This record gives sequence, C-alpha cells and structure tokens, in this order.
Amino acid sequence: MTGSDEDWSALMRAANAGDTRAYARLLHAITPVLRGIVRAKARGFPPEAQEDIVQEVLLAIHLKRHTWRSESPVKPWLYAIARYKVIDAFRARGARIQLPIEDFAESLPAEPAADPTERSDALKLLGQLDPRSAELLQAVGLDGADAREAGARLGMSPGAARVALHRGLKRLAELRNGRGL
Repeated sequence: MTGSDEDWSALMRAANAGDTRAYARLLHAITPVLRGIVRAKARGFPPEAQEDIVQEVLLAIHLKRHTWRSESPVKPWLYAIARYKVIDAFRARGARIQLPIEDFAESLPAEPAADPTERSDALKLLGQLDPRSAELLQAVGLDGADAREAGARLGMSPGAARVALHRGLKRLAELRNGRGL
C-alpha cells in the first residue's frame, strides 16, 4: 500500500462497508504516518506519552469512522483527528513543558541585584519628613512591617497608622518630584 489518499479512501470505504481485512490494512498503513504526525506535534512529550496519543487517535478513528464522508479524501480527516488529539493531550497536561533547569543554567539571566544606593536615598528622603512619619514609613517600606504593627509601636490606632502612612507617602512623592519643603 503506497499511502496515497485514493488508496486510503478506498480502504476506508471498504472498511465502512464491513470489510474487516480492508480495515486492518488501513490501520496498518496509517499508523506509522499518524505516529510521525504525533511525534512532530507533541515534541515536549516523552515517547510513551506520544504513543498514548497515537492510541487515542486510532481509537477516535475507530469510533468516528462512520462520520467520514466517502466522497471526501480521508487524509485531511485523519490529520484533523490527530491534530485535535494532540491538542487535547496538551490541554490535559496543562501545556506545561518540563525541562531540566541544568540545561539552561548558563543562559538564564541572574536575578537583578538590589541597588546599593536605594536604601540610603530612601533614608535621605525620610530625613526630610517629620520624625513620626519617617519612622512609620521606614518600618513599613524598608523594614517590612505592616501598618498595624508599625502604628502599634508608635502608639497609633490601625486607622490612624494607615492615614499617616498615606500622608507620608504623598509627602515623599512630592519631595521626590522636586516640590519639596
């Protein structure tokens, strides 16, 4: 069997008419082609998963062969089933491709380093605020405390701490933009 569309279509017509030998010959002829399609489309999958996809394609062909129109070529119909089964496999996997990080360690960019002048610049700006606002902003912005904790250290209610934090941030923005004191 050459694998031409006319040969496959003739086998499919005979198979749909009840010829089991024609159906077996068709499956024997199309399986290597389907395996190649799946291998090309599902490159991120391991070989055993690719073979599972091929089996899904063959099962779909078996279950849906009655939907093929005998006046149409069979290859596009087969290729569409294979394509959709590969897409289904990617969806089931969540489209995650798992690659070992060691293969890319040399080409991955390093994490951006913190600017060493950033903290000192922030402290200079904070020095231009009233001491209470500066302490609150430093606790929240630089030391990582939340507004409630920082406010409690300064004897403020959580609401007052949030208001003072907001006003301090607004004042810092003004200082940074040159509309300072």
